[in-house]
Amino acid sequence: MSERLRQARKGRGWSQDRLVREVGSYAERHLIDVATPASLRVYVSEWENGRRTVSETYRAILRALLGMTDDELFGEPSAGAQPAADGYDELLGRIDSARTISLGMVDAFLNQTELLRSFDRQMGAAALVDQMRAHLDSLEDALTFAVLPDARRPVAKALAGAATLAAWQALDVGAVERAWRHYELGKRAAAEAEAPMYLAHAMAEQAYVLVDAGRVQMAVDLVRDARRTGGSKVSPRLAAWLLAAEAEMCAKAGLADDCRRALDQAASALPDGNESRDPEMASIFLNANHLARWRGNALAMLGEDDAVAELYAALSQMDPAFIRATAGLRCDLAQAHLVRGEFGQAKEHLQQARLLANRTGSVRTRRRIEQLTRRV
Repeated sequence: MSERLRQARKGRGWSQDRLVREVGSYAERHLIDVATPASLRVYVSEWENGRRTVSETYRAILRALLGMTDDELFGEPSAGAQPAADGYDELLGRIDSARTISLGMVDAFLNQTELLRSFDRQMGAAALVDQMRAHLDSLEDALTFAVLPDARRPVAKALAGAATLAAWQALDVGAVERAWRHYELGKRAAAEAEAPMYLAHAMAEQAYVLVDAGRVQMAVDLVRDARRTGGSKVSPRLAAWLLAAEAEMCAKAGLADDCRRALDQAASALPDGNESRDPEMASIFLNANHLARWRGNALAMLGEDDAVAELYAALSQMDPAFIRATAGLRCDLAQAHLVRGEFGQAKEHLQQARLLANRTGSVRTRRRIEQLTRRV
């Protein structure tokens, strides 16, 4: 337990004193009684050295601050886990309840996913760990006890979208195994829902776990398999998104020609206009400006000078609600300036990226910032 908590804190780039301050600030905002700062310093030290048990009050605060589950922080299952159904009466009761799930209930699930997505986009994933886990539990429970395909498919499709969002959030806070398991859940749910768009999207996003783990060629192969899986059944905007993801993977693998080819194909596939959201898939946001940012990122990785112009054009059009994406774009600009030997500009963008990453608590973005900072 102690080592997991310590690593989670360090993943945020926080000292023990910073964690004490964050616990105090969180408690003040949420009207929770906690110990004095002096006592909290002792608590944190003892928690991390295994000399003090973490109470449920502090567990909830730490989950929200660090974006980790109980299992990831303390090596124990979450207290909110649903018990297994015991006995035929309870089983039949759950099955009968599942039969009453209406389209309105599925819409409620989708609305909850959308609310979590909006909060994540602007504020980051860390504070959502409990809400996201409860949401997935509700969807999995509904699917587990729904019997016939007509009842299962809409719930499975809703679960596929929620699980993929949960996976991206887990990846953002550095919980890579949780991210992988959520992507697997999303893929299984999409397959049951007979939803090739959701399956292709989950596969392509899962490739980012492989990239971050250093398995770049495997990531290229997976995103290409995602495109084959989706085939002609995906929307034009998702087709462009998949091609842009492939271009990014190819850039990371040093496949320059393949990268440029995929970028050109993505531009051809993308629908015209300023609209960014895919009406057929709520999790896909892509328009010409987003693609320009993606293109600039890929070209920067390939060391091409014209990446800077592409990235500044994307920055000028960036939606301020996309906090984490803006932090990523600042990292892209820093990388592009480093290629040109423009260290002052690179340092400036890294400072801005760090401020944004601190707002969202993105461990993944912080890791990238530190990697680039070492090159300045």
